[in-house]
Amino acid sequence: MSTRNEGAYVRAVEISKTIQVPDNVEVTIEGRKVMVKGAKGTLTRYFSFAPISIELKEKMVRVWAEWPRKKESALVGTIYSHIQNMITGASKGFTYKLKIVFSHFPISVKVKDKAILIENFTGERNPRKAKLIGNAQVKIQSEDVIVQGINLEEVSQTASNIEQATKVKRKDPRVFLDGLYVYERVEGME
Repeated sequence: MSTRNEGAYVRAVEISKTIQVPDNVEVTIEGRKVMVKGAKGTLTRYFSFAPISIELKEKMVRVWAEWPRKKESALVGTIYSHIQNMITGASKGFTYKLKIVFSHFPISVKVKDKAILIENFTGERNPRKAKLIGNAQVKIQSEDVIVQGINLEEVSQTASNIEQATKVKRKDPRVFLDGLYVYERVEGME
């Protein structure tokens, strides 16, 4: 004989996470709009989609949800991570380093407007293009491509776009290793 509440999920009264704001960073919260100002720049993000609460008290940011379902519990952790990344980006920045790898045809990489051109990839006549997202900056240093910025999403998406532009299709990837590959992710900018 089974009871009606067998295997029932008991909800927590409150899920809460707190972030200690460093002295060199200034955080402003207006409703669900979070602004982070640091040495490297200012980041603004709107969390109006999330049914959670955010407050700032004496250099502590608190993200919480009362009587959360699974989705709200997950959103508390997600928004906590976003704010943590905003604080890190505004104070230190982010750097992704990609290595140019080729065996037969020398690859050349150029930055033109809001695109990265990868020329002579496996001997192709037309350059492959990768989109530069937001305010991410790209520098080319001999065998390295360095992507930097204060917004983690923009920097990581730009690095991913470059990597995906040189994806080898219909060939054995163990033999044809040509391409641009992310080999280092660092908090901080040079």
